[in-house]
Amino acid sequence: MAGQIQEAGWLRPYDESGTTVTPGGGRSFRWIPASVPALFADLAEMRPDTDAVIDLGARPSGRDGSPADPAGRLSYARLWERALRVAGGFAARGVRPGDRVAIRLPNGADWCLAFLGALAAGAVAVPVNTRFTDAEVGFVVGDCGARFVIGPDDQLPDGPPLLRECAPDSLGALFYTSGTTGRPKGAMLTHRAMVSAAESARRGLELSALPEDDLRNLVPAPLFHVMGSLVQWLPTCLAAGTTVLMPAFDAGEWLRVIEAERISVLTAVPAMYWLAMRRPEFAATNLGSVRRVGYGAAPTPPAQVSRLMKAFPAAKLCPGYGLTETGGIVSGLPHEYALSHADAVGFAMPATDIALASAGPDGAGELLVRGPQLMSGYWNRPEATARALSGGWLHTGDIARITGDGAVKLLDRRDDVVNRGGENVYCAEVENALAAHPAVAEVAVVGVPDDALGRKVAAAVVPLVGAEVTPAELVAFARAALADFKVPQYISVRRDPLPRNAGGKVIKPALRDETSWGPALWLW
Repeated sequence: MAGQIQEAGWLRPYDESGTTVTPGGGRSFRWIPASVPALFADLAEMRPDTDAVIDLGARPSGRDGSPADPAGRLSYARLWERALRVAGGFAARGVRPGDRVAIRLPNGADWCLAFLGALAAGAVAVPVNTRFTDAEVGFVVGDCGARFVIGPDDQLPDGPPLLRECAPDSLGALFYTSGTTGRPKGAMLTHRAMVSAAESARRGLELSALPEDDLRNLVPAPLFHVMGSLVQWLPTCLAAGTTVLMPAFDAGEWLRVIEAERISVLTAVPAMYWLAMRRPEFAATNLGSVRRVGYGAAPTPPAQVSRLMKAFPAAKLCPGYGLTETGGIVSGLPHEYALSHADAVGFAMPATDIALASAGPDGAGELLVRGPQLMSGYWNRPEATARALSGGWLHTGDIARITGDGAVKLLDRRDDVVNRGGENVYCAEVENALAAHPAVAEVAVVGVPDDALGRKVAAAVVPLVGAEVTPAELVAFARAALADFKVPQYISVRRDPLPRNAGGKVIKPALRDETSWGPALWLW
């Protein structure tokens, strides 16, 4: 099933204190809250006056009809008090333990209240992608069998405060996959899985090394995605910090808020940083408060990592990698490795094991992951669950290599490898080569049908603002770094951003179908 779990020389650079080996051979965290509600109950008692959430898109009054808190701010005590009333409101409307509550709300304090209220009521929270069409929303609501749906124009339910027991291994949430290759699937995450994912992220970002008064995390990522909720919001709460929520990403507003709110932690996809760095006000913005810069979901070559270091000189870079099925967290790179290992997605996070299945002569195989943050399966998908989970390991579907020191290098999705006349071309390798060009801001590589070879390599490139680059120049640049069969024969230079899902990953089927590739740039 798996290759060796731990090779001699593999590094584990993150804090592993308080982890223990489980009977199945995996690992878990010994000292974490038993559930998400338990975390917030503790915070309400121990840090009652600390700002828990600052909602930049706050309404004049809350969705539960209560007066708005000043400037959209909720302390931990106030957040928990209101969440318990939302839980009581759910119960009054017939929500029972184990029932699913679908949350179709934008980023904001109300999303947090709905999520916490559902969990406090013993229900299963089902965050819904706000970009979904009505038909897609209908599928998710029907698939999970939601008893209650909170829409964008609904008030939060209100009732007598309620807190039902939540066991660590009870189901806490269904996070639906993006569905870029088919119908979305609901990844079942227990309370233990969610808190474990958050604890891994807390350690990976070294949040507890920051003074609590200075821990202010700006979250532009949607909370319905594990990147926003489990990798940004909950880790900040584990470190008793403040989460500043943006309704949606806007580069100018993002820069303004960093300075106005003295933001110390940033996490975004690389494209967000490049957009902000191209703004005319970037040079004049005071970024001295920023101490952590997290990123992932796209190749980030050394030249761009260097740009991030220069842009945020007081910050540690914290790149990472994860999937919905792992609560958004698998691996990461500590700051001291961010430049030297820029082509990798990092080392295993605390309490996490990695391995390769069926590695070929080139050392590439399917990446396997084991840890307490794993989903317990897909909702009502026993066959898909059996394929994804085997012997306690998640088969990620990502093709990777693991370096001699234990760093994971992603090569492609298993189903996206371009088989060009019998030669496997890994898209990430080609993307990294093209992304190193000084005029390139974004790049994505796909396979396009070919009668003779089956598939040929094609690349969509977005140049930096003000930069010009031609397909011929990119072919010549790629030839210096890649074998001839890996060099793209089709290159589309475009000004529009690449299509991405909520997690920041390029939607390659849409890109392949919407692009006019034109004639081949070279033959064979």
